[in-house]
Amino acid sequence: MPDLVIRFRKPQDWSEPVRLHYWDLEPGGGGSGWPGVSMTAEGDDWYSHTLPGAVSVRLVFNDGTGRQTGDLHRRGSGWFAGERWHDSRPEPGESSPARSAQGQIKAPKPQPRKPQPELTGKDFREETIYFLLTARFYDGDPSNNFFCRDRIRFDPATGKAIDPHWRGDFKGLIQRLDYIRDLGFTAIWITPPIENRSGLDYHGYHGYDWTRIDPRLESPDATYQDLIDAAHPRGIKIIQDVVINHSCQFGIRGKVWIDHLPIKYYVPQGSEQGRVDHGPYQGNLGNYAWPNRDDIDNPVAPDWYRERHATDPEGKVPLKDPKTGETVPKPGYDPGRFFGIDAGTLDPEWYHQHGFIAGGDWENPWPLQQKHIAGDCIDLNTEGQTVKDYIIGSINTYLDMGVDALRIDTVKHIERGNLLEYVNAWKAHKPGVFVFGENLVKGYGWGDLGGGDNGPSPIRPWWYTRLGNDPQDPNSGGDSGFPQLDFGLFSTFRDNLSRGSFDGVARVLEMDWIYGDATTLVTFLQNHDVGPDNDFRFRFKGEAWMAAAAYNLIWTVRGIPCLYYGEEIEFMKGAPQDVIGNDDTLDTTGRAYFGDHLTDDRIKETQSHPLYQHIRRLNRIRRAIPALQKAHMSHIHEWGSGIRFVRDLDDGASYAVVGLAIGGDQHIHVDGVRNGVYRDAVTGGEIHVGDGSLSFGVRGNSAGIWVLDGPGKIGDDGTWLR
Repeated sequence: MPDLVIRFRKPQDWSEPVRLHYWDLEPGGGGSGWPGVSMTAEGDDWYSHTLPGAVSVRLVFNDGTGRQTGDLHRRGSGWFAGERWHDSRPEPGESSPARSAQGQIKAPKPQPRKPQPELTGKDFREETIYFLLTARFYDGDPSNNFFCRDRIRFDPATGKAIDPHWRGDFKGLIQRLDYIRDLGFTAIWITPPIENRSGLDYHGYHGYDWTRIDPRLESPDATYQDLIDAAHPRGIKIIQDVVINHSCQFGIRGKVWIDHLPIKYYVPQGSEQGRVDHGPYQGNLGNYAWPNRDDIDNPVAPDWYRERHATDPEGKVPLKDPKTGETVPKPGYDPGRFFGIDAGTLDPEWYHQHGFIAGGDWENPWPLQQKHIAGDCIDLNTEGQTVKDYIIGSINTYLDMGVDALRIDTVKHIERGNLLEYVNAWKAHKPGVFVFGENLVKGYGWGDLGGGDNGPSPIRPWWYTRLGNDPQDPNSGGDSGFPQLDFGLFSTFRDNLSRGSFDGVARVLEMDWIYGDATTLVTFLQNHDVGPDNDFRFRFKGEAWMAAAAYNLIWTVRGIPCLYYGEEIEFMKGAPQDVIGNDDTLDTTGRAYFGDHLTDDRIKETQSHPLYQHIRRLNRIRRAIPALQKAHMSHIHEWGSGIRFVRDLDDGASYAVVGLAIGGDQHIHVDGVRNGVYRDAVTGGEIHVGDGSLSFGVRGNSAGIWVLDGPGKIGDDGTWLR
């Protein structure tokens, strides 16, 4: 059997020696430990390494000092230079693919076509993602329901608390995995499942113990492991949301204590202990589900705190505040002693000590990455080895359990090089794991490249997908292998899709060259924080046909589509994504409980919604056409009521010409396409092209997806795809 010889041309700014980190070696499945094996210098900046008897491998080139390529795959020997593979040693000047002045890759010259790629199960671009807040999705075990102490909903007729914040759970999610599979999704992104602590912690972003799954999500017969084990046989991957940047305001169990008084001793001004009536929190605000009504069970708390944690459930025995000498309970006593933070007294081994983010800090890298976001989001010292060891080791445990991918929260709040230490450690621990991040911008996100952006590049999404250090030149460094949620594309929807137009979309897509690999971005119309309307605060308010046209775009342009739970039936249409007013409860927001639509007697009604069927068909089409999953875009042109483009994967191995219409019917014409027989995945039509030009019609709010040597019609006609 011949050997597999890998050669790599070292960029000028890389250190030596060049290293090859590899995994999924075939045959045998072996691999290297991070950062990999040293490659052999061959001269002229070329390096090589031989893998005896191998036929294919997944790999990353790196220099051991932070510079690296993205995740790569090679079947057969090859040369890698200029961000692409070559079958023979390239001559100087032919390493990089030709690009237009806008950075768009030019169409290649015709050549023999390769066999259509097959699904691998190892490339996350093959997937589509269903995103849900576990605690708000489906309630399979009412015994683990729990009310947070803030924003409790009361029944006006009975005065009783209803709609527990922690309502959905893993048991309910397991029971409705087939619903998600029927909708066509192959990956589920869940909010952080680790144990949380705060007054409103149902969403999972206020971490208290990274080593423990929150018991309010689990049941004896439905643990996190049970969820993973139930999803995988259904062909569904699990994406775990991870918070690196901050903890809750009470420290981290067993590791670090943040000084507070027990919450059960808090008495509002004008009241007295024992008379607080806040739903389940009768008498005081201590945790109503625990015998001694206190929130924090931290073993590294001081002796006096741990003694009161285990006694005095009514919170009436006098307690002297060690900090001030005053005695509680005392009505109106400093709420900061129960809920607040003094940044200057935090343990520097675990936390930054630079205060809280203020108005002008949100577009300034240093305060954004060194100050605390909010009173319940306390900024961890992510540069410190103590924090690195704790968080990296904790998440490794979940990767070992079978978690398939990670979504990283609050990316711009951590300096890129520091954050990549975590990302690369997880990739080394579980080779091939997909990791993407959330870097929220309310604009194009081009940073120092211009475009009206008021923030610098080092806190913008594209920066984190790259390894270079020039804020005005994305090509100063290669792909970091850390794609982002595509807030740039999302931000255009406010000005076009929400008004029934594609106007301006092409401008964003033509900037794809700024990202390390735009095909790995995660695209979306809305999520738990933002929606595509003018103030970004609400679930999509537009008409259903506008949503259908938006999904046509998201499912056919580059990137990995992601749907937020309930979009498939216009759930909570127009509602604020999160609480806004002082009296808002979750049932009035985009985070309302969805399970009422998933009961046995209503689920068929839910599945019959036209948007459900529309998304279901889009998932089927994308799953069948590799070009829609993995190819870059070319021939991009839009005119408000329509847009067209080409997706060409691996020089024609999978080739699709796409035309979309929004509003009325459109005529689509594309020059410079490959010759051959095209079949439309939407209508089943067939066109023979011999002169490099393809013309076709698209009905309003529908799509034309003409695939070279394609399978023809996929799925049944619906309200919009027809």
